[in-house]
Amino acid sequence: MRATSAISQFDAAQSARPRRLVILGATGSVGRTTRSVILNAPEKFDVEVVAGGQDVEALAQTAIALRARRAVIADAAAYQALRAALAGTSIIVSAGAEAMCEAAALPSDMVIGAIVGTAGVRPTHAAVAAGRTVALANKECLVCAGGPFMRTVQRSGSQLLPMDSEHNAIFQALGGADPATIEKMILTASGGPFRTWSNEAIANATPEQALAHPNWQMGPKVTIDSAGLMNKGLELIEAHFLFGIGADRLDVLVHPQSIVHGLVSFADGAIIAGLAHPDMAVPIAHCLGYPERLSTRARRLDLADIGSLTFERPDYGRFPALGVALDALRHGEGLPTVLNAANEVAVDLFLQRRIGFQEIARIVGKICEQAVADGSAREAQSIDEALAVDHVSRERCRTLLA
Repeated sequence: MRATSAISQFDAAQSARPRRLVILGATGSVGRTTRSVILNAPEKFDVEVVAGGQDVEALAQTAIALRARRAVIADAAAYQALRAALAGTSIIVSAGAEAMCEAAALPSDMVIGAIVGTAGVRPTHAAVAAGRTVALANKECLVCAGGPFMRTVQRSGSQLLPMDSEHNAIFQALGGADPATIEKMILTASGGPFRTWSNEAIANATPEQALAHPNWQMGPKVTIDSAGLMNKGLELIEAHFLFGIGADRLDVLVHPQSIVHGLVSFADGAIIAGLAHPDMAVPIAHCLGYPERLSTRARRLDLADIGSLTFERPDYGRFPALGVALDALRHGEGLPTVLNAANEVAVDLFLQRRIGFQEIARIVGKICEQAVADGSAREAQSIDEALAVDHVSRERCRTLLA
């Protein structure tokens, strides 16, 4: 699999005016934290658009709080409800998938790409195609459609800023270093709620147990992925595209304290790491203010108070999902797309209590094997092709389970 870095040199020349923002996924976990960061420095931002999926009340509240000019909801059927919720304001209301893409491409200084899942691929791609700077928190854009997405980045001159905590830590640790001097990029994983559990106990885990993450507050799908380390596999694929680094130079360490988020090992033997308490306000503020630093209310790190930081190698026997994801990365072509689609279906079935926790990795691995065997894991040449592979993989997964 070929990779070209998606990280471009950000234009540091900023005018005195506030930075104009479009927030895709304004009502989700990342969107809510973004709102808090903005409200901590409201004079620095001018919110053009807030966009969400189905939560009319939350979207309306966010639009009012951030004084947005436009509110867009993906669910076309929710248009009238959103319009009623914003009655008496001057906020423009629109709805539907096409409206989401149009809003993403509107003139702005930065688009926050925080829509969860493959639903975020088309709107975020629309922002990239328009040449916008995108603070990316949606990993599916690169896991599901990395090839075509990256080609659009290069063609349009768009710039990507990594907003996930691990990739943002890597970005900060790199400091503009020559990629040829990088020996290894290391993402850390907390190990989730099952880090010390036996294989048998993990196999019998309930959704409630899997959702009890020890360090982070996230949405249900990401939390389940984290419990099985699939999330870390998806992040390795994302890092491959973001930084142009091959699988042989990417690694994972289990770090239960979630203080060190990413490390870069250089050719001279030095390792530079990004450290912070597990709080998404840190990477979000870094992207929103980049290349300047914003003040946040995040808890300050006191290493003496923490006392010790520990690291372990991941156990691929108890957490096979990480190995399945790594195999997809090494194989390349369209297999990461297949992996992501099958995983979304399997996680949803687990949350419905229709399959066991360890069945997630087994099912995803089976779907990937079938795609390799019949040649359906082809390299997508466009976003449409990538989403078509995604659709076929989901249907194949559902058929297998039926």
